[in-house]
Amino acid sequence: MKVVGVTANTEKVRAAEAVAAVCAEARKNGFDVIADPEAAKLAKNVERSESIYSEADAIVALGGDGTMLRATRELDGADKPILGVNIGSLGFLTSIGLNDVARAFADIAAGKYILSGRALASCAVLRSGVSVGAYRALNDVVVTNASPSRVVTLDVAVDDDEGASFVGDGLIVATPSGSTGHSLSAGGPVVHPGVEALILSLICPQTLSSRPMVVPAESVVRIRVTSSSGRVMLTMDGQVSLSLETGDTIEVSKSTDSVKFIHMMDYGYFGVLRQKLHWSLSNPRDADS
Repeated sequence: MKVVGVTANTEKVRAAEAVAAVCAEARKNGFDVIADPEAAKLAKNVERSESIYSEADAIVALGGDGTMLRATRELDGADKPILGVNIGSLGFLTSIGLNDVARAFADIAAGKYILSGRALASCAVLRSGVSVGAYRALNDVVVTNASPSRVVTLDVAVDDDEGASFVGDGLIVATPSGSTGHSLSAGGPVVHPGVEALILSLICPQTLSSRPMVVPAESVVRIRVTSSSGRVMLTMDGQVSLSLETGDTIEVSKSTDSVKFIHMMDYGYFGVLRQKLHWSLSNPRDADS
């Protein structure tokens, strides 16, 4: 790892401070630094590049989960790790805060870090049997009715096993990484990133018997748009979308590609959950108080 590529959500209040800190600490520890055009505007004496995802050996993404999702998409399956620096609010996918940048680059230079592999979902859209789109998603693939107060009917099958027709606001197919995102808000389970699975979570189903489902990662989830009283949209990671038509089939499966995140040696997934979901550690002595 010799060249670090920097990208940032420049709308964040601390974006300029973060870009300057990353560039300074990376150089201090012997790394060359390049930045995408928007990030380069925020720092002095940093090389501007239109191709950080092909030229850099690792990517530093400054922002929140949205920035991590965008960086993953821009990598397009390339085997280059991402270090996420949270300068936003939630930041489930990020690894460190801005105050940890100096320590992080010193540890990375010394080889003291962890590479965490994250699965991606692959999504294909078939219209009259012909592919009209192919995508990857780190968090989730969502089929939803884009018209307020309207429902969509979806036929769902896993591999060749037909499930049922569901009527509601839509359906989320999430990866384990995405289980703490939109899927969690829809009542889905938290799934550890090390588990190979896909999570199906219905959005406001009309039947109370409908529940989230976890299926093997090797499964192919097929979703057919049967009918809708409004416009139906397919969205990947909340950032890329496609308008669907009645009769379209969406096939979601585990991608052959993956992405790697850089974590510090003291990183722990349950520690992230405690912090982000405001879990508390129980103390047996508290019961006597």
